[in-house]
Amino acid sequence: MNYKNIVLVLIVFILNSSFINIEQKTKRNKPAFINKSVWVDSVFNSLTPDERIAQLFMIAAYSNKGDIHKNKISELIKKYKIGGLIFFQGGPVRQANLTNYYQSISKTPLLIGIDAEWGLGMRLDSTISFPRQMMLGAIQNDSLIYELGEEIAKQSKRLGIHINFAPVIDVNNNPENPVINVRSFGEDKKNVAEKGIMYMTGMQDNCIIATAKHFPGHGDTKSDSHYSLPIINHSKKRFENIELYPFKHLIKNGIGGIMIAHLYIPAYDKTDNRASTLSPKIVSGLLKKKMGFKGLIITDALNMKGVSQYYKPGELEVLALLAGNDILLFPEDVPIAIKKIKESIKSGLLTQEDIDNKCKKILKAKKWVGLDNYSPVKIENIDNDINNLIAELLKLKLIENSLTLLKNENDIIPFKRLDTLKIASVVIGEKNKNSFQEHLDLYAGIKHFNINKDTSPDEFLSLKDSLDDYNLIIVGIHNSNNRPSKNFGITRQTIDFVDKLSEKKKVLLDIFANPYSLSKFSGLNKIMAILMSYEDNKTTQRLSAQLLFGGISALGKLPVTASDDFPVNTGIIKKKARLKYSIPQEVGADFEKLKKIDSLAINAIKSGATPGCQIFCAKDGIVFYNKSFGYHTYDSIVPVKNTDVYDLASITKIVSTVASLMNLYDEQIFDTEIRMSDYLCYLDTTDKIDVLVKEALSHQSKLRPWIPFYLNTIINDTLRKDLYSKFYSDTFSVQVADSLYIISKYKDSIYQSIIDTNLCEEGGYKYSDLGYYFFHEIIEEITETPLDKYVDSCFYKPMGTTKMKYNPLRSIKKIDIVPTQNDTYFRKQLIHGYVHDPGAALLGGVAGHAGVFSNANDLGKMMQLFLQKGEYGGKRYFRKNTIEYFTSCPYCNEENRKGIGFDKPEMDYSKEGPTFHGISSLSFGHTGFTGTYAWADPDKNIVYVFLSNRIYPEQENNKLVEMNVRTEIFEAFYNAFDFTKDTIF
Repeated sequence: MNYKNIVLVLIVFILNSSFINIEQKTKRNKPAFINKSVWVDSVFNSLTPDERIAQLFMIAAYSNKGDIHKNKISELIKKYKIGGLIFFQGGPVRQANLTNYYQSISKTPLLIGIDAEWGLGMRLDSTISFPRQMMLGAIQNDSLIYELGEEIAKQSKRLGIHINFAPVIDVNNNPENPVINVRSFGEDKKNVAEKGIMYMTGMQDNCIIATAKHFPGHGDTKSDSHYSLPIINHSKKRFENIELYPFKHLIKNGIGGIMIAHLYIPAYDKTDNRASTLSPKIVSGLLKKKMGFKGLIITDALNMKGVSQYYKPGELEVLALLAGNDILLFPEDVPIAIKKIKESIKSGLLTQEDIDNKCKKILKAKKWVGLDNYSPVKIENIDNDINNLIAELLKLKLIENSLTLLKNENDIIPFKRLDTLKIASVVIGEKNKNSFQEHLDLYAGIKHFNINKDTSPDEFLSLKDSLDDYNLIIVGIHNSNNRPSKNFGITRQTIDFVDKLSEKKKVLLDIFANPYSLSKFSGLNKIMAILMSYEDNKTTQRLSAQLLFGGISALGKLPVTASDDFPVNTGIIKKKARLKYSIPQEVGADFEKLKKIDSLAINAIKSGATPGCQIFCAKDGIVFYNKSFGYHTYDSIVPVKNTDVYDLASITKIVSTVASLMNLYDEQIFDTEIRMSDYLCYLDTTDKIDVLVKEALSHQSKLRPWIPFYLNTIINDTLRKDLYSKFYSDTFSVQVADSLYIISKYKDSIYQSIIDTNLCEEGGYKYSDLGYYFFHEIIEEITETPLDKYVDSCFYKPMGTTKMKYNPLRSIKKIDIVPTQNDTYFRKQLIHGYVHDPGAALLGGVAGHAGVFSNANDLGKMMQLFLQKGEYGGKRYFRKNTIEYFTSCPYCNEENRKGIGFDKPEMDYSKEGPTFHGISSLSFGHTGFTGTYAWADPDKNIVYVFLSNRIYPEQENNKLVEMNVRTEIFEAFYNAFDFTKDTIF
């Protein structure tokens, strides 16, 4: 068998194994704990008849209440020997401590439960809240729901919890439902059932009992059973077809518990005010006999008005047991309830056998969750164990997979041709710039507006007038609620504003709210695009912003009918097109090992190698590290922000000159195999006549390294007055620095100096800036466009690299630009916002070898463009072969590692190089004199950027190089990955 056949066999085996595992995980006939046990019999025989009754009670406990509450629970445990606790509000450590205490005073180990429908965060502070079930209902990859159940189970076990009263499998087909609503997976019964099974299986595979609720279906109500008894007038046939469908399938797959709802359902039981919880026809007749459920049957909370307003304590518990329930949840008065149950046994209304059977079933469940081998909860590291990296990544994946693109006219999402868009964002409901807007800024230059949802119509009108200059408006709806009776928190002013704005503007509506809220908007037909983001939190805001620009794919489908125009399962799928911003664990980076990067950066700053820096790294198109350290200067006044820009120095060569030449190469109006003199005729009479373009780009041309042009403009340490002025004029029109201008024709002197300077006698590799002065000329002659405007129109604006530009002071505040050298000889000032390189400065800040400024994020985009072989944001900027050619090494056999414009790694480890040893020979990038570094590795699909101003205040400070900071950080990123796990296929 050849290699290909072996691979195919392996793939088939793996796939088949996966299918077998799924089948094993999702098909069971009965709850796993319904088995005989010696431990169960032993414990049961140790209990008195009264204690067996007490085992049926689960009492409400809180970890945010004081000693009075603690003592009350303790008394119930000690005196009555109750069977379990359901924890409500509090904190994880407090709950763990209380659990240990309560278990220590209990004769029989307590069954500990919690409502953790969307994770422990539903009840406990300082814990993770996952998306609510309606948001999860939009996910098309149900394996993620299994992972959710699995993670909730692991967190629950860590806290000593044994049963989770989840998942909700009510089919929510009533938009006005005040109590289920977003707690449901939606209105599609199959979707509800499938996701319920996966959620259940994830928990029960990890020995946490799942509880399907609220039987026989609480989805089609307009009232809340916490406050009244809802009436559902549907027929049995309707219940069989819709409401009972998910319960049937979860029972078939081995659900451990089912919670009974407080509902009045005449089709099954016409007894006046008889809630389903108390109905033998529904609990015993329908659930146990007809549907064959053998697991734990649990009442909904018995303090809820749906039952408590009609029956007194004690009477209520007796009726619940007569109906067929096993566990009495949240009773209001345990002593009275036990007394009434005993009286009912004595009168023959209940039998001891019934109590004993229920007690044994509960004990079996306790054995299954491990209480036959009980050990206290370990308190140490609880917070870290619960708020773990796996859970954080899972939350991201769940949200990312749920976001639903409902409308996308003209395929506007993800945004394209950013150079044609003047974008404004309007956040309604938050006063200050939020995470949504901050992440929009990662992709493009956007003007942000914020307004309170309750503000006056006049203020909304004023805001509308402020948006006249923009051709695309992103409107985010925030600070809503889930109450249908309150219009989901969407104000009339908000609706009118969106409606009027969309009449004249291209509007994208992003709804961080209940999907049913969409029905409250009028004029949706006039809106260009609609994104349903479901929930309003920082994680959802970050991911939603990324979807709009193609940082993540649009994958979700609507789990309910949101309006007449948007029925259930509406959802437009769009692929990822730009960089995604995520966390290290998504790309498999070791979080602990990444701490070394922080340490190296901090040490470099403490050692005086640089005042501050930005560090950026992306793998597989996912930015997992983007941090800033230190300050602009050593006085520690202005901290470095991710949005600040640095002088890139020689990285300009690849992000400006080489990018331009590749573009012209693609257009077949530029050739690297011919002489530079073929483009610049004034070289015909010089010793440079035969220098090939490729040679100059690869530093193989014998050109001198550099020429200090500025020295000729200084006499006796003073700038020549015939060349310079402090003021701009037609004569002195080229700005060199702050309040410093040189005569425009001095450019001719610069080029003449290069022409007059002889080539080096020896051939081979010699790094030189001089060729890039010529390439600057070549580009402008071919394109008939200034270099800065050419790269801005071809690359920077279309890509959304709004921080990447020549002469940044024209559009960026000085406070957001990091200064470089305190030049005490030439310009006699701190160079701040002007190019550091003297030659580029004499050309007005625009040169082929230096002059571009950027932050790490925008430089990362350009490097990602190169890494992706010329494609980014859904647009192809270069042909794939062009990138491969310019990043090749044409003179490697002549001991010159350089690419055609790009730097390459030194593969001869006896020599110094720009990278660490072991990096792929396919990698490429460039460094800059100011302390900058940008590199891409196609082999590992990694982009790395390091920006600093190591030359502040003096360019002689070479500690950054001596300490090898940039490459050590680069290597540390690689060491954070286990590349042995890369796939072999």
